[in-house]
Formats: sequence, structure tokens, C-alpha cells
Amino acid sequence: MSHWRDLGAGELRPEHVGQRHTLAGWVSRRRDHGGLVFVDLRDSTGTGQLVVNPERAPDAARAAHEIRNEYVLRAEGEVVARAPENVNPQIPTGEVELQVDLLEILSPCPPLPFQLDDEGVDETLRLRYRWIDLRRSRLQRNLRLRSRMVSTIRRTMEDAGFLEIETPILFKPTPEGARDFIVPSRLQPGRFFALPQSPQILKQLLVISGFERYFQIARCFRDEDLRADRVQELTQLDVEMAFPDVELILGLMETMMASVWREGLGLELETPFPRMTYADSMLRYGTDKPDLRFGLEIRDLTEETRGSEFKVFGSAPAVRCLTVPQELSRAELEALEEHAKIWGAKGLAYVVYGEDGEPRSPILKFLSEPELAAIGGEPATTVLFGADTPEMVARVLGAVREHLGEQLGLIERDIWRFVWITDFPMFAWAEDEQRWTAQHHPFTRPTKESEPLLDSDPGAALAVAYDLVGNGEELGGGSLRIHESELQAKVFGILNISPEQQRERFGFLLEALRMGAPPHGGIAFGIDRMLMVLAQEPNLRDTVAFPKNQAGVDPMSGAPSPVEPEQLAELGIDVVAEEEPA
Repeated sequence: MSHWRDLGAGELRPEHVGQRHTLAGWVSRRRDHGGLVFVDLRDSTGTGQLVVNPERAPDAARAAHEIRNEYVLRAEGEVVARAPENVNPQIPTGEVELQVDLLEILSPCPPLPFQLDDEGVDETLRLRYRWIDLRRSRLQRNLRLRSRMVSTIRRTMEDAGFLEIETPILFKPTPEGARDFIVPSRLQPGRFFALPQSPQILKQLLVISGFERYFQIARCFRDEDLRADRVQELTQLDVEMAFPDVELILGLMETMMASVWREGLGLELETPFPRMTYADSMLRYGTDKPDLRFGLEIRDLTEETRGSEFKVFGSAPAVRCLTVPQELSRAELEALEEHAKIWGAKGLAYVVYGEDGEPRSPILKFLSEPELAAIGGEPATTVLFGADTPEMVARVLGAVREHLGEQLGLIERDIWRFVWITDFPMFAWAEDEQRWTAQHHPFTRPTKESEPLLDSDPGAALAVAYDLVGNGEELGGGSLRIHESELQAKVFGILNISPEQQRERFGFLLEALRMGAPPHGGIAFGIDRMLMVLAQEPNLRDTVAFPKNQAGVDPMSGAPSPVEPEQLAELGIDVVAEEEPA
């Protein structure tokens, strides 16, 4: 240890009794007991108790009366056993304390903007004083867990023969995906770099270069609007390999996940993880990232309600339902309907079954006996219906299911449920742009059976793509890639990227694919998202040390900030101020 201390505050133990030691750290709490002063001293090893007795050390006692929370102290003295009635079995240092002979204030601290144990502190205030916020035990735990997690990931990848290779932060703007962060070039006036949204093309090029197993803990940047589970700068485990096998990639990732949970939480995950097709997931859970910690599965009643006298059912392309394990009141049903409308529902039909099993509902008179038999509600349950296009019904009932899982306390908190989602569609139709977009990304390989559909029915084509979902969060996603130049050009064409645009944006990739590109594929895992699930942390911003707020601003430093006119002139940039609304 340094001359500042020879033992961690959290390392005090009964075997140190009778020894002299020096501790240094932050004051968590100070208690004045009419003469005796007790101080909880905290450092990265934990918390230990100091006792200052004015009869034993008058100078130290005078200093102890000055101190407040978060002062930094150095204390020297003798380790003694606590009196039996003062033993604290809740903490590792609870049987002993340091009788202080010498107390030195190394750094004072003014009254804090919030106390470390305060609940419900405004997030802007927390981010403004992030150095204080980061001292809280939850954030300390999160970032220590993150460090262990990344270390475990590196070890797993290296053991499997993967090389860590860094790719550039300044690269080429990519029009597919989220908005790019753009960086002006001073040496090439009027030209711009982009920060990478992901090293996708670069990792493919590395494998084409003969580095058959690549990985990177990569920083990625996406100029997106923020949500609780989304940030503008993120970290991902990026993986690519030559001559891959889907089973090999999934198996390696399961080994990695099991190692992370073992090292991080001391828990054994059961592998292999279950698998579910995209179509099955959308049908049964209304989402491609299902939370499997609770049931409430969605059932399809489209066939059973064809020709129903209830016109909404009879004419809808899809009719599905989910059964809530309790009788919902009129007020609860109205609140649920409002929630469903947020997601695009026109309404929310229902049948409530009483304790006696008798159904009641405004639509009951329109439902035939066979329809009621198909619904098959148990006593004391409520069946909720969605009737619309399959996409809309999935979206609405998926959102209602998640809402009910939270509201009714159906989610088991201390369990982890993982599932691979497979067989994704290759393309998604963008209604506003009237064109196909890539469901995964433009370099994803179609399944062998789907290749003929690229010409005749792109919407029916499936991709060799896979996502790992944990507790309702998408943790990672990947695919086998297209390694043939002609097939890649054809997929670009379906995505409405003209030959000229292909040459301009992706010319170097298409050229590389013509020069001995091996079959290749990979996956990327969100490190921040993984930690959210591992630490059961609801806010992604509390998985990183210095996040931005929901407006993409750092309240601590004030970034992003204006730039001096001289610097803008040097870059050849003119800032057009937005006019204030009249």
C-alpha cells in the first residue's frame, strides 16, 4: 500500500485486532455520541468504522467535529474489537473498529447538492454532479460489474482463438441505419468523416483479409433520439469469422454469456438457450424480443372467427387474444384500452369470465357457441382481443402483454430467460418511403430457399439472421453475410440503391467481395444492454460512467458546446442560426 494507507477500509477484520493501521477514504456518515465520534469511512474496498475518543486523542477529536459527509480523511490508530452490543453483522467489517490516534483532513467537501442515499433525485441534477452520483453504491456496483463483464468477454474470445483488432473511429458516412455523427475534415475542406455506427463493413474486410477470427470491444455512435434503453454512444462486442457455422457462433456466444453470469453474479446459466422463429415470436408474444419471465401468451383465433357476426372479427385479417388471470374491472379495461390506442389499436374487445365461469361482454350477443368454445375462458379471467392486420395486432397485444406483466406483478425478478430468435425476414416494407429496407442490415445473407424469392417476392425471403434476447431486451444480433459480389449487388438493388450509389458508397466492399472473399458471418452484442440485464438496471444511462441526457446533452460539462468562429472558419463551416418562432 502507499504511505496514505496500509489497509482498505473494507478490509478490517478480527485478525487485525491489536495491530496499528492507517486508513484513507471518504466520510459516509459521522455520528457524535456526546464525546465519542463515530465515522463510517468508505473506500473502494468497502466501509469501516473509526472511533475518535477525546480522552485518547484530543487533536483528532477536534478535527472530527469539523468533518462532514464526503470529506476525505486519513486516520491512523489501533484496531479493536467492538463491544458485543455494537457488532454489525450486516457488513464484513462489523466486528471491529479503528481507535483513532491521528486524524488528518485531506480534502474538505461543501454541503452536497444531494445525499448519496437520497432516492428520487432529479436525473439532470445527478448528471450535473456525476462525480458525486458515481459514488453511490449502485453505480459503483454497475461499473465494477461492467469491468468484470468486459474482462470475461475478452478472455472467452481469446480462448476461442479470436484476435482483437481495432478499426477506425473516423470513417465513411453510411446511409443505411441510424443518422451518422458527421466530422468535418480541415485538411480536405468541404469533406466529412462519420463516426462509425458499427464496424460492420470493416470487420467483413478484415475476415476477407485472412484474419479468420476477429473481435473488438468497439465504440459505436448513432445520432438517434434517446430512450431509457438507447444512447448515442454505445459499446459493443463485435465478432466476425470466416467459414462460420451458425451453430458455432451461437455456441460460442452461449459460452460467453454463461461465463459472464458465472464471473459477474456467481450464477450458472442453463445452455443451450431455447430458440424460436421470428414468426412464432410475433404470433405468441407480439414482439421479436419476448420477455419469457412470464406467460400471457397470445393465441390466434383468426380461423375460428371467420364469418363471425361480430363484424370487427369477421372482416379483420387477423384476430388474436390473450387471457389475463383475473377478472378486470370496467375502469381497468378502460385504462387498458387507452394504453392499446397509444400503440395504434382502434379499440380493445374483451370477454370477462366471473368466478362462476359465466362470460359477460358488450360483444357477447354477436359470438356463436363455437366461437365462445374456441375462446375457452376459465373462471375469474379476462380475455382481451386484437383484430386488425397481423402486424398491428402483434404490436398492440405485445404492448398490452408487457404492460400487464409489469402491472399485475407477473414478472419473476431474480431469474434470467434467454432465447434465440431466428429466421428473420430479409426485408421490411417502409410505407412512408414506399420501398424495401433491410430488416437486419444490407449485408445479411438470405437462406438458400429464399434466394429465388429475391426476384419474385422479396417480402417472403428469410435471412440467416439471429438475435439473442434476454428478459425482453435484445442483447445481440448477427447473421451470415453475403460473400458473393453479384448477390450483394442484387440485394442493394432491392433496397433501391442504384448502381451509381452502390459504387460511390460501397464500391470498395463490392470490389473486395470479387477478390477471394470467404464465406463469413458474425454477431454484435450491446455491452451496455447486457449490463442492464445482468445488473437488473432499468436505465441504460446508469450502465456507463458519463452519459448524456435524453436530449443528447451532458449537463456536467455542457457538451455539445459552441465553437469559436475562427475554428469554424478554418474548417470552412458556416453555422446557420435557427430563427426563433415569432
